Amino acid sequence: MSRTIQVTFDAHDPRALSTFWRDTLGYVHPGPPGVDLPPEADPLAAWDDFLTQMGVPEDQHNSRSAIEDPDGAGPRVFFQQVPEGKVAKNRVHLDVRAAPGLEGDARMDALEAECARLVARGAARQRRVEPDPPMEAGFIVMTDPEGNEFCLD
Repeated sequence: MSRTIQVTFDAHDPRALSTFWRDTLGYVHPGPPGVDLPPEADPLAAWDDFLTQMGVPEDQHNSRSAIEDPDGAGPRVFFQQVPEGKVAKNRVHLDVRAAPGLEGDARMDALEAECARLVARGAARQRRVEPDPPMEAGFIVMTDPEGNEFCLD
């Protein structure tokens, strides 16, 4: 029997990091439990209202955040605030499939375009690995705004 998973990030700023990954993955911030949000509503503002009503002090509103795949296919991604910063290379990282079905120059052009978009949103480019068939299709190594490594693949 398979199991569902949640990917969890330790973060300095859960809200900002979840927003970066929301935009990277095409995910959404879910609304608070039991709250029906109209399509134009800001789920993060709804969470602030919900937490205030629940008596959570304002300085704890950014202690966690989450994003979800709107199609329900991908895992939920959770962000929890921790006091320490990132100090070493990730032992697990995400591969963001930014060029499915593409090969060669078309693939690398699509990865470069996505890289530029993410750099504008706060990511940093680390290095590019060129295609080397048949074993390597090419990818770009990046870090998110808090230094977590990931690949555009």
